Amino acid sequence: MGSRAEETKQNQEENNGNMAIETPIIPLLTPYNMGSLNLSHRVVLAPLTRQRSYNNVPQPHAILYYSQRTTKGGLLIAEATGVSDTAQGYPDTPGIWTKEQVEAWKPIVDAVHAKGGIFFCQIWHVGRVSNQDYQPNGQAPISSTDKPLTPQIRANGVDIAQFTPPRRLRTDEIPQIVNDFRLAARNAIEAGFDGVELHGAHGYLIDQFLKDQVNDRTDQYGGSLENRCRFALEIVEAVSNEIGSDRVGIRLSPFANYMESGDSNPEALGLYMAE
Repeated sequence: MGSRAEETKQNQEENNGNMAIETPIIPLLTPYNMGSLNLSHRVVLAPLTRQRSYNNVPQPHAILYYSQRTTKGGLLIAEATGVSDTAQGYPDTPGIWTKEQVEAWKPIVDAVHAKGGIFFCQIWHVGRVSNQDYQPNGQAPISSTDKPLTPQIRANGVDIAQFTPPRRLRTDEIPQIVNDFRLAARNAIEAGFDGVELHGAHGYLIDQFLKDQVNDRTDQYGGSLENRCRFALEIVEAVSNEIGSDRVGIRLSPFANYMESGDSNPEALGLYMAE
């Protein structure tokens, strides 16, 4: 018995000596090829609304905020950034429709690039999630619908947001909104961003067209699934043609009903948009 135990121990020691010590693979920290962009890892800074951009102009302190969160080869997505003066619905959120805004973004983007980061601008239109205080000349917010949004508790769990009943966009006005996204994407590239993410989620304007709980149109932008997705896909096409499809992403939330924007068949909606 003793000799067998010694033999077993000797075999184990020999085997241990021959084993290579393998470094465990952590999938989050492995590289990823995102189109033409090579990410060094898969941890992404999500767009986080900061409400620190006074008069809708990004401020110098955002240089510190974004550069602190930058890693070499890491992807950051900027806070939601308005595409026009009708796109606003929250205090002190940034825009990218004026020359002043573009110039203010440049040193922020430069700081991210200086640390080797990859930076996308999330471009945004809130649609009916607004009130006349945020709108030019105190006009009604625009949307796919004229259905009002009921007051909502803000993310801080305390404040109540009030919304002005929206104005339904006329069919002939929709190409102008598509063009606002195109110009915002062009401005983002001018500011130095590596690409844009279209905010097509969470009950904002694109989502207001996508979801049948909100979209009650009877023109070519309402009714069928294909018609409800038309606005979003026209924006994707316009922006892709402007800056290149490898620089364009879209955020979708088919299963969410945030801001009273639910859908009766979210799986079909999500699959159709993905395809």
